[in-house]
Amino acid sequence: MNVAAAALIVVLATLTIVALLLAVGPRRASSIDFYLAGQRIGVVTNALAICGDYFSAASFLGVAAAVYVSGLDGVWYAAGFAAGFVPVLLFVAAPLRRFGQFSLPDFLGRRLESERVRLAAVCVVQVITLSYLVPQAVASGITWRLMVGSGVLGLDAYATGVVLATTTIAGLVAFGGMRGTTWAQAVQFVFLMAVLVWLAAAVLSDGFDYTRAVADLSQEPLRNPVAVDGDVRLETQDSALRPGTPARFDQPGARYSLTGQITLLITLMLGTAGLPHVMNRYFTSPTGREARRTTVWVLAAAGIFYTLAVMLGTAARSMIAALPATPSWLTALTVEGVLRIPEHALLALGRIIAGDAGLTIIAVAALVAVISTMAGLLLAAAASWGHDVYAFVVNRRATQHQVVLAGRLAVVGTAAVAAAVALRLDPTSLSALFPSAVATMVTWAFAVAGSALTPVIVLTIWWRGMTAAGAVAGMAVGGVIAIVAFLVALLEPDWTLAGLLLTPTPVAAPCAVVAAVRVSRRTAPPGRVTQLWARLHGTAADRHAERIARLTLRGVQAEDAA
Repeated sequence: MNVAAAALIVVLATLTIVALLLAVGPRRASSIDFYLAGQRIGVVTNALAICGDYFSAASFLGVAAAVYVSGLDGVWYAAGFAAGFVPVLLFVAAPLRRFGQFSLPDFLGRRLESERVRLAAVCVVQVITLSYLVPQAVASGITWRLMVGSGVLGLDAYATGVVLATTTIAGLVAFGGMRGTTWAQAVQFVFLMAVLVWLAAAVLSDGFDYTRAVADLSQEPLRNPVAVDGDVRLETQDSALRPGTPARFDQPGARYSLTGQITLLITLMLGTAGLPHVMNRYFTSPTGREARRTTVWVLAAAGIFYTLAVMLGTAARSMIAALPATPSWLTALTVEGVLRIPEHALLALGRIIAGDAGLTIIAVAALVAVISTMAGLLLAAAASWGHDVYAFVVNRRATQHQVVLAGRLAVVGTAAVAAAVALRLDPTSLSALFPSAVATMVTWAFAVAGSALTPVIVLTIWWRGMTAAGAVAGMAVGGVIAIVAFLVALLEPDWTLAGLLLTPTPVAAPCAVVAAVRVSRRTAPPGRVTQLWARLHGTAADRHAERIARLTLRGVQAEDAA
């Protein structure tokens, strides 16, 4: 694809999004409209917007890439990402919305009546947000480099993709706020799902058979590119489950041991409930019941989305290797018929199926996934900085205009930091370390969320004895273990336990729970815990009866006083 065509696509996509934002953008500059879209988003629209938030480049490119490079071990990503909404449905969605605040830090701060908890949660949210933003920026650079192949303004192709994506979405989010972003994300997810369905239908009509492809790929040991002495060549992978024997496409063990598979699944499942950009969306639902119904829709969409992603990752591995002659454009991307960067799997598959048009459709869908997720993450950052830090700590007398302005500045600053970090990363070298660099980096964001935030959120919702000191202790213990484990895994990537350290939630989350419970038992819960509990879990009828009883009691007391 030439630069002019790519630029035209990006311009058209940008204009479409801008048109949506202009059509449904904030009608007034109030903080509740900018951060929560007035809390009037319907079930289906909110579910589609959550999908746009959640199904990021890691889901669109990363899951297929993980299946492409490691076979059955890549399926754990799809299973974990999809199953993550089950705990949200059962334990979090309705009570979280029923409490009805702006963000996760705001929820914790109000429920535990502590500004210290609010600020501690803001710190954790910023770590998660940046951990999630950076791989989206990396994916945009990878996609642009493959789609266009050249840069602008003196930047190389990878840097151009990173800078264009972060700059564009930062501007759109700062302008549109939650209302405009919600509609843009809903439309983007519909487009993303349509592209997956089209590609799946195309490969099936081309004669692809999933069962037969898995059987054929499993006839030989699994081989993938590795960097050796400055050269890249194919090497057979040993099974992590059966050392000394080669890994196979249809068997677990290509990347993870049994313990590693379990920890990965638990990390992804627990992490979802602590993702700030996803959980913040529940505050836009009108009621707790609507929030729960929204989650059911999201679960259904996740099942379809990840099933297609797994099938297409397998199709890419099978069809690229089976080409009668390697096209010139594919030669530079492969080593003996295997892609050097697994995230190219869907892009290469689209070009094989429909030429340049197919590549363009997949590339635009990947950029849409990046933009959609980045929008949610930037809004989460804006809510934390603008509402929880500026309005509650820096300037308690701030006007609505000042709070919204602080959020918009936070959007620009967070996007700049994410772009700077992404520009310093080399996705080629990362691909040699992980089954999918993008999916692995996002997994670490899940690990921090599942280790530091999810245990505290669940305890705060379901345990009356939770205190502010206990919440801070839980977040500190879980967060420190997750961060230290990740750093050790990066410094010692060849260590046997390195894979486990990238998914430390099964260890870190219980430690966070123990710390939170032990500290809470030594400190006093909020004085109004009964009222807070009723607001968190009571039904509308319960709250109405409680209000009538309170008014009656006041009336009786007033008569007695008279």
